[in-house]
Amino acid sequence: MKQENRREEIILTAAKLFKEKGYSAVTMRDLATELGIKAASLYNHISSKQDILKSIIISLAEDFTQGMSDIKSSNESAINKLKKIVVLHVQITAQNTYGMASLNNDWMHLENQLDYYLQLRKSYERDFLEIIKTGIKNNEIIDSNPEIVMFSILSTLRSLYLWIPKKDELNREQLSIELSEVLINGINK
Repeated sequence: MKQENRREEIILTAAKLFKEKGYSAVTMRDLATELGIKAASLYNHISSKQDILKSIIISLAEDFTQGMSDIKSSNESAINKLKKIVVLHVQITAQNTYGMASLNNDWMHLENQLDYYLQLRKSYERDFLEIIKTGIKNNEIIDSNPEIVMFSILSTLRSLYLWIPKKDELNREQLSIELSEVLINGINK
């Protein structure tokens, strides 16, 4: 197996174990056992468990930040930007439910990358709030507390990693549409 493919396999397997047991409870020996190799062999592909966690979380955080940047800079209405944020979350989460568990539950274990991660997260949330505030200003969104609006939407989107794996036949596009309908348009008749 190529070095790069083996590293990807190690990261994916670690993300699965982190979701099942929690980052702190997983040892390199657990990971090696799951992969069917000796623990010492892991170090041919990765430098540490922290390196794995960093790879998982930082790559996802960068994907979200880049996606948000693209959405924010588009000429779409605020409502359409919010719908694109829903699509962004559905796509990234459906492709990496295990990694999303680490992003949501294990980010505080990042050591030398914690400040960078927090910077990405802050930037993402700042852009999200700006879109909501613009929507309120332009009368696209009800005049409500933008932070509560963001919290309400993000709470659902950040927990998709728990819900998506339970769906046998998931149509990402349909899920995005239906989530947007509920999260953005509400449930009023």
